[in-house]
Amino acid sequence: MTTLLEIENLKTQFFTSAGVVRAVDGITYTVDEGETVALVGESGCGKSVSALSILRLIPWPPGKIVDGHIKFNGVDLASLSEEEIRQIRGRDIGIVFQEPMTSLNPVLSINEQLSETLITHFGITNEEARKKSLSLLEMVGISDTKRRLDQYPHHLSGGMRQRVMIAMALSCEPKLSSADEPTTALDVTIQAQILELMKELTKNMGVAMIIITHNLGVVARYADRVNVMYAGKIIESGTAHNVYHNPKHPYTLALLNSIPRMDQPRQAKLDPVEGQPPDLTQLDDGCSFRPRCRFAVEGCAKSFPELEAVSEGHFAACFEKGKLQEKIKVHS
Repeated sequence: MTTLLEIENLKTQFFTSAGVVRAVDGITYTVDEGETVALVGESGCGKSVSALSILRLIPWPPGKIVDGHIKFNGVDLASLSEEEIRQIRGRDIGIVFQEPMTSLNPVLSINEQLSETLITHFGITNEEARKKSLSLLEMVGISDTKRRLDQYPHHLSGGMRQRVMIAMALSCEPKLSSADEPTTALDVTIQAQILELMKELTKNMGVAMIIITHNLGVVARYADRVNVMYAGKIIESGTAHNVYHNPKHPYTLALLNSIPRMDQPRQAKLDPVEGQPPDLTQLDDGCSFRPRCRFAVEGCAKSFPELEAVSEGHFAACFEKGKLQEKIKVHS
């Protein structure tokens, strides 16, 4: 399978009065054509910043990409001029933002917002853009499209606004689309509809997808590969099957143990991840998860473990990755 996106040692930092925030701290991963890759982790781990870094949407000041390569179809996006990257945004790489009400412009109609991308990248007329916008709304399951097209974001429900965002992201038939917590503000039934819609559309159009989420249920159903992030780093990576059925990092294990299980008794207690995420301005040379880790050893305080293979296509950054399952039995 052909590699579409290759991120290598990406570092994005925010220079604040409190210190330098190492939001993305040297992550490396790939996305193949037509593949769905998930970035998973707690709030503040760097998932969204890494996605915004791909399209160079980090605001300066205070944020800046300080190192690394972002190769898309062989072109390093980090080295492009602002005009060159603007041609790629929306056309070759789409993005579905986390909160559609704040992402959509409240004073522009749905037609104006959908048409803008089409006119910019394809040079078509306003009338042609309107016809295309109508078909896009139909594609994402919005009824009464002629009326909806002339309405404004506040006229639409949360689920409909998210469908409009998906239509905008896929309007130019990009090769890659990024979805940042696409169902956070929606109720459960609408969440399922939106996720199924995205899965169907990306499959039919052959679009690769990066899903950013803290919802492990979403990952299990929709992702081909999973990158688990903690404190700006990828600490485990592999297929969804490997990561779920054979976790090799204590943080991944803790995330899986903290969610309700249908196969457990109703009286079974959840096992939350104890403690708080670290201050990203105060990281030391050791493993950033060790204060919360029940399996930490002396070496964890001295250096950060490398992301190394534990099996084919499965990687973990933990000194105890080979002994984790044995330690779980002892601990339990």
